[in-house]
Amino acid sequence: MRITFVVATADLTGGCRVVGIYARRLIERGHDVLVVTRKPYRGSWRERVRSALRGDPTHLLPRRHVSHLELLDVPRRYVDRHRPILARDVPDADAIVATWWETAEWIDAMPRRKGARAYLIQGNEADLVEDARRERVLRTWDLPFTRVVISSWLGRLVEERTGEAPILVPNSVDGAQFDAPPRGKQPRPTLGLTFSPTPIKGFDVATEVVRRVRAEIPTLRVVCFSAAKPPRDVQHWMEHHHRPAQDVIPKLYASCDVFLSTSRQEGFGLPALEAMACRTPLVSTRYGGPADFVRDGENGFLAEVDDVEALTARVLEVLRLSDASWRALSERTHASAHGYTWEDAAARLEAALELASS
Repeated sequence: MRITFVVATADLTGGCRVVGIYARRLIERGHDVLVVTRKPYRGSWRERVRSALRGDPTHLLPRRHVSHLELLDVPRRYVDRHRPILARDVPDADAIVATWWETAEWIDAMPRRKGARAYLIQGNEADLVEDARRERVLRTWDLPFTRVVISSWLGRLVEERTGEAPILVPNSVDGAQFDAPPRGKQPRPTLGLTFSPTPIKGFDVATEVVRRVRAEIPTLRVVCFSAAKPPRDVQHWMEHHHRPAQDVIPKLYASCDVFLSTSRQEGFGLPALEAMACRTPLVSTRYGGPADFVRDGENGFLAEVDDVEALTARVLEVLRLSDASWRALSERTHASAHGYTWEDAAARLEAALELASS
């Protein structure tokens, strides 16, 4: 098939990475795939000068654009500026895939020769916009596209809205990249996490959990990595890695005794599964992906969203396990993360696109 993915912005987010992985896997399965996208909006010259005057000069500096599309080296086409993607920007194809609510609107306006419409819904994006646009975002779920979701929770939301069950295609991890040999506990208790300034990621909750755990275990080491730099007032208690290389990330996961994920709402949550694939037990809020792939108390631990007390208790429980018990949990964690591959996911998405184009 000729398949086009339309991506609102090529960046280093998990959503862009998932699209890049699918593009690469579908090419390996014999399909002709192109990703059409835009570079991130950097603001007008005036906005960038104002940003510099506020003490952030980085927007003024020319820099080479790098996204997961470049890192995965998938066929891609950038439009000339940060604007809506139009029919003239995309080739005729057998299937065209929306990957964000705006892209669904753009595709809906395109002629049918651009391909049968599919919608890879990766999150409840209505929660990411101001109230005035919530209904507009949700209306994209009503469009006559073949809908694909990445978690059961998201599938329930879509079915409640549309009255139709979408196709479930969970994300996976690259087992060749995200893996680690069997190990015991670290000499110094170590907790891993990622940072995001987006409120739904729950970094404020993670900060409070770390504060409470450090009160119980003063020697706690905290390993954090992210695309954005965390606030200065928390950097003193963490070892932060800013935009680490892809081959470094698995080593960071594998340096931890426990990985903490505190999202309030997220379609999937790839870092949680990546950590598990590197044999690091997970303590997570009950959202998106973890609600599907974590069996509470067996291969990880779940707590309700914003439940700092429960999250703290679970983190301490993992850190206080004997070495033998920790190794057993680590093995169960690893086995569950490697039981479903990107090849499995690509086969499911391929079937969904074939259904859309039939």
